Amino acid sequence: MAVNGVDASETDFVEMKARCQLIFDADPSQCHTDASLRRFLRAFLTVDDAFKALLKCNKWRRNFGVDSLSPEDPDILSELGTGKAIMLSHRDVRGRPIIYIAVRKHSVYERDIDKLTKFIVYILENGCRKCNEDVIDNLCIVFDLKDFSMGCMDYQFVKNLIWLLSKYYPERLGVCLIVNAPMLFYGCWTAIKPWLNEVTASKVTFVNDEKTMMEYLHPDMLPQD
Repeated sequence: MAVNGVDASETDFVEMKARCQLIFDADPSQCHTDASLRRFLRAFLTVDDAFKALLKCNKWRRNFGVDSLSPEDPDILSELGTGKAIMLSHRDVRGRPIIYIAVRKHSVYERDIDKLTKFIVYILENGCRKCNEDVIDNLCIVFDLKDFSMGCMDYQFVKNLIWLLSKYYPERLGVCLIVNAPMLFYGCWTAIKPWLNEVTASKVTFVNDEKTMMEYLHPDMLPQD
């Protein structure tokens, strides 16, 4: 059995792969890489739980139409136009792809949660495709809270993102940077933190100065508009 966030034993991996191979042979569209199997084992700890989670993930991907999401989809296109979430061209110091979220460009009063969820899945898929699994297989997500207001604070979206990352993109989050956080946000964080397990919470870092930022990425990488 694995410890959460720690690689599983080779014995567990071999058993997991053998179970999955029967499904992959019958339906190649359900295939996962070895790196993906190891991520499920790290996240769900036992072979039984990891196998069940992988099957649920495959069912969700099929029902949600993940593989058919594209920037031509009107819902995704409209969200792309806001600039609220983008993939940066640069990577962080560990080589992780960076998803940048400009929170000030989001309004909880104007969004459609289903369209927004479709959009964030599209962004996560783009980020995962940019991972080189031979080097590093997780993401850096940056929440920029410059000009934050309570009209930007979308608890339902945060819950959806946590659910997606924990159930369908396990161990894909490498680090989550919260930058330019005003005092107003710390009350929101008090409500959000209990939704995270200990391992995920440990990946969240508040960045309050350039020295700390440089430990993860160069400040000039972040959009200034």
